[in-house]
Amino acid sequence: MRHEIMLQLLFFTAVRVGELVRIAVGDVDVAACTIFVDQGKSHKDRYILFLQTFSLVLGAHLAAHPKNRFVFETQRCGPYTVRRVQQIVQRYREAAGLGEAVSPHLFRHQMLTFLTGRKLSDAQIQLLSGHASKKSLEIYQHLSLDAVEGAYQRAVKWLEM
Repeated sequence: MRHEIMLQLLFFTAVRVGELVRIAVGDVDVAACTIFVDQGKSHKDRYILFLQTFSLVLGAHLAAHPKNRFVFETQRCGPYTVRRVQQIVQRYREAAGLGEAVSPHLFRHQMLTFLTGRKLSDAQIQLLSGHASKKSLEIYQHLSLDAVEGAYQRAVKWLEM
């Protein structure tokens, strides 16, 4: 169950795996659906959001582990390592029979791509992702021809002869 919650948190928040393993229990505000990321990439602090419906699951996880200092701790009472989270993701990839490479960063990439597709602005995506510049958001803005075709046809319809 802990792994499932961890993987959901990776996806819902688009948090970097290095930030995930350092989330302290005190940095989680279940009621506000926010998590404070202390000293994220480039030593920047920021807040990340999670689904309101996920607050019950995360709150129950925290209540079930009242002595934890970190949201996800090993049996030795320390935080998971980045490498351990990578191994967990690989284990579930193999169990699902996926041949393609899957990494914790893919969860981040997929969520940010999803949010871009749902028309969140660059400024909103930048705030949620913790990216230093809008230029770095370009990797999430790839579109397939299928996704663009309808809009293109509507836009150029008046050119018909």
